[in-house]
Amino acid sequence: MNALIKSATIVDSKSEFHNDTVDILIEKGRISKISKRISNPDNYKEIKLDNLHVSQGWFDSSVSFGEPGYEERETIENGLKTAAESGFTAVALNANSNPVIDSFADITLVKAKAQNKATSLYPIGALTKASNSTDLAELFDMKNAGAVAFYDYQKPISNPNLIKIALQYASNFDGLVLSFPQESKISGLGVVNENINSTRLGLKGNPGLAEELQVARDLFLLEYTEGKLHIPTISTAKSVELIRDAKAKKLNVTCSVAIHNLVLTDDNLEGFDTRYKVLPPLRTQNDCDALIEGLKDGTIDMVTTDHNPIDIEAKKVEFDHAKYGTIGLESAFGALQTVFTTKKTVSLLTQGKARFGIPENSINIGEVANLSLFNPDDKYQFNKENITSKSKNSAFLGMELKGKVYGVIANNKVVIK
Repeated sequence: MNALIKSATIVDSKSEFHNDTVDILIEKGRISKISKRISNPDNYKEIKLDNLHVSQGWFDSSVSFGEPGYEERETIENGLKTAAESGFTAVALNANSNPVIDSFADITLVKAKAQNKATSLYPIGALTKASNSTDLAELFDMKNAGAVAFYDYQKPISNPNLIKIALQYASNFDGLVLSFPQESKISGLGVVNENINSTRLGLKGNPGLAEELQVARDLFLLEYTEGKLHIPTISTAKSVELIRDAKAKKLNVTCSVAIHNLVLTDDNLEGFDTRYKVLPPLRTQNDCDALIEGLKDGTIDMVTTDHNPIDIEAKKVEFDHAKYGTIGLESAFGALQTVFTTKKTVSLLTQGKARFGIPENSINIGEVANLSLFNPDDKYQFNKENITSKSKNSAFLGMELKGKVYGVIANNKVVIK
């Protein structure tokens, strides 16, 4: 793939051209030249877009596509197309399909379906067989097949000994264990944050305590086993504090936060709209502020869209019975820019690759072209026309967002929306 990007501002602190507006020549998938002005004698494809900015390719550590088994929600092919048009060159796929991705063959299958796409797919294998929290899955076999981590998506492991054994076993081959932060005996039948809003609306509450107890438990187990742990999608101020203390003790722990838990609060539940039914639930503004501060000081290692397409039949029901989840790939950049500067937003979207064993590329001559293309200043109202996903269950519909994504250049392919 050969292309010439014209007049693009580079946003990459690892590049010697950081903040420069330049032309970028790509030949056979690699950056061959970066200069103020580059001619195009070979008639390469020219990419010239309004207020064009480029950065290292973005990474999302938690996406769900449904396939195999839930193709009505999303397919791998359309999911990767959505990711590319949303600026992501790499995504980690959760195991919550039907059947659950819990074997060498399952990992091989989803990798095969994702071949020859601009966005690279990195599968996360289930931590336990069928994600039933009883017996460990074949972790080493899945690692050999290409699994980058092990996680029973949004299913808390109630048996602490199972997490202990998983951390010990996975440490033999540098495996990354994920543990969903929720103590089910505390969360009970709660569907929203336990707070004044849950009481006022008559919805069962899921207290922050349920998350914090599980985080504390898993950090104790991590310290005991000296394993490698990632805690996905934390949502409370206390969780940030617990992980900050653990990092001060040099424990091998990372964590993420879902973008909707940064931008939205339980005040959005006023209309009982099931688009806002997510797990962990939307919390308070105080929690949002603590999560934002945790990203700024490095306690929280990465953001995720926690992209989870749900079919309309599972959302257009009473709030108590609706499934958890929101899509988030298409709104990620614009939503983050309502909270952070462009430089910080790009930094957050490119973090986390090393933790999941994913190659990192800077924008320098000789490097593989792995780029996200965007206009950071475009403001617009997010609506269904902005959604490429098969499912439309976005918590950001109707919101004013900032920043338009053009697409990606990656894996010898150009995808421009």
